[in-house]
Amino acid sequence: MAGPSTEAAAPAPRRSSRISALPKPGSPPANTTKKAATGKSTKAGTKRAAEAQEGEGEIAKKAKVPAEEETQPAVAEAEASASGPAAEPSSEPETPKKIDIGDTIPSLVLKNEKGEDVDTSTLTEAKGVVLFLVPRADTPGCTTQACGFRDVWQEFGALDFDVYCLSADSPTAQTKWQTKKQLPYQLLSDPKRALISALGAADGNKTKRSHFVFTQGGTLIDRKMPVKPVDSPRLALEFIKGIEK
Repeated sequence: MAGPSTEAAAPAPRRSSRISALPKPGSPPANTTKKAATGKSTKAGTKRAAEAQEGEGEIAKKAKVPAEEETQPAVAEAEASASGPAAEPSSEPETPKKIDIGDTIPSLVLKNEKGEDVDTSTLTEAKGVVLFLVPRADTPGCTTQACGFRDVWQEFGALDFDVYCLSADSPTAQTKWQTKKQLPYQLLSDPKRALISALGAADGNKTKRSHFVFTQGGTLIDRKMPVKPVDSPRLALEFIKGIEK
């Protein structure tokens, strides 16, 4: 019978500390390198973003300068427009110079008793013209003068002369007077006394009683100023008859 083994059981071998420190098979490797790389990438991205923003800011500043310069003319135009359009010179004709014997009747646009425009230069295109002036419509002296021309109006027509009454009264006042006294000729309204002044018959805000004779074509050949209301029609007719001989 065999006795017990003289050799003792060998102790279990010890594992090395270096081996135990190694990762177990199948375990994922430490991510230290990736973290480090990620950190560097993040810092680089942040730096690039900052640089990009700074660059965009510079571009915006450069773009802002010409944009402001371009808006300055527009602002100036808007201010000029807000201040209103430039004043235009008045289109109203100036009072013509005073005319004398041998001068031509000026071109002025007046209203007749109906409110219609009448160019004074066209009055003498077809016939001669007798233009008598009264201080005020429908007053005693003016009515005497106007009715005197009414009574011999046909005689003027037979001599190829038209008759017109000129005053500073309104067309409305002239129409009432014309209707009331049955005046057969036109009445011309000259409230600013433009033609009255050119004829030398303006006396401040009054009109001198007078009459003027123009040939066909507009040449002034006779003038009576002052003249009495009752004498004006007779003197004008006698003068025209005299030049017809």
